[in-house]
Amino acid sequence: MNTPIQLNSRRELFVDHYLIDRLEDSTLKMHPPQRQEVVFQVDGVLENACSGVYSVLVENDGHYLLYYRGKYPLGKGEGDGSAQQTANVAISTDGLHFERPSLGIHDFGDDGKNNVVWQGIQAHNLVPFRDQNPDADDDKRFKAVGGTGSNNLYALYSPDGLHWRLAQDEPLAVVGAFDSANVAFWDPTIGKYRLFSRFFAKGRGRAIQSCESDDFIHWTNPVPHQYDQDAPIEQFYTNATTTCPGAEHILLSFPMRYVAERTTPVEDISAMDYPGTGAPGMAGMTDAIMMSSRDGVHWHRPFPEAWLRPGLDERNWTHRNNCTAIGILPLRDDEWSMYISEHYGWADNRLRRLSLRPWGFGSVNAGHRGGEIVTRHFTFDGCELRLNFSTSAVGSVAVELQDQAGKPLDGFAFDDFIPLYGDRLDHPVAWSGGGDVSALAGSPVRLHFRLKDADLFAFRFFKDA
Repeated sequence: MNTPIQLNSRRELFVDHYLIDRLEDSTLKMHPPQRQEVVFQVDGVLENACSGVYSVLVENDGHYLLYYRGKYPLGKGEGDGSAQQTANVAISTDGLHFERPSLGIHDFGDDGKNNVVWQGIQAHNLVPFRDQNPDADDDKRFKAVGGTGSNNLYALYSPDGLHWRLAQDEPLAVVGAFDSANVAFWDPTIGKYRLFSRFFAKGRGRAIQSCESDDFIHWTNPVPHQYDQDAPIEQFYTNATTTCPGAEHILLSFPMRYVAERTTPVEDISAMDYPGTGAPGMAGMTDAIMMSSRDGVHWHRPFPEAWLRPGLDERNWTHRNNCTAIGILPLRDDEWSMYISEHYGWADNRLRRLSLRPWGFGSVNAGHRGGEIVTRHFTFDGCELRLNFSTSAVGSVAVELQDQAGKPLDGFAFDDFIPLYGDRLDHPVAWSGGGDVSALAGSPVRLHFRLKDADLFAFRFFKDA
């Protein structure tokens, strides 16, 4: 790569090797989330053991909308194709406590005292989003896709995320196998809508494809995901793709990985309402993985291990479990929240919150003996370098700026830098002459880091508005 990368003032995360020229005694490390409290439990006649899954979290004017599968008929001949299935919504002001509103939209003999936003085939895996397109019409501010089966995905509009209508009577002209949570959103980096959906790939099985649209109705032909040559060939049941908050040029995806050849290690599943045992396709174990992309087609998996394991709870070791909900909520300045489904097929199936470090999905890590990372050469636009890092009490992070050939720049070398220690999310760095790097803006440079018992998660060149 001879042409310098243009970083401008973007925040860059270490979730791939894109910016890395050389690693010495250091490595990319994944940082799994931590399970926190249960935030939602299925309940009532409109929910059952197959509800509360394929969930979506959407921020809207200071509160959060949780969309989830509601009524899912379990009888023979019912299920995915049932016109009786529903999509429901719960509302929260803090992302921790969700309440079912009484919407009055659908009457099930309860005078509309329920939280159903849609009933019918489109309710199957309904995935809404709040459209961030600045040119979107107010009565289409919320959009969604939903449906099931082959080539049968519909588009929907809503002014408020509660009252929905079909964008058109017929399905979208997109080829795929849509028995999954298919994800659409506005991508500000490319100025288009993206759609990530399921199809079946030869030699892989359940797989992910993507396409783009200017108007949410007319889509390009789907393109299958492409992976690094050494990436394992695995089935992805869902995709849970989203832009990264504060680094929207990076796409993150958290598929539910499907291991078809394995069956549950749980000895007694007699209490399951929906065990699936013996039914075609109902075998298989699942967990969650993480991957990233910068163009939506080429995906990087430096971390082939599970992003989240099923854990000690044996009810998470039955089929179609550990499905990552769609969306990242920055509920606190020092903690992001995501969500995972648990106990699918059991009467107590639920949604649990996950906590993670802001921009902390992966890092360059070095142990006590120390290690180094040198970036590729790039240009930037800004006046101050800021780091997201963590060290032990004896650890440290040091950085120097180099020219394109790797020679330390005067005033910005290791000899001019006092090593940092601590735990910071967006820490400005300085050399003996100060931290102003604006004189170097626009010129090709490299960053050379020395790490000791430390993780470097992200960096950016801050541009003072």
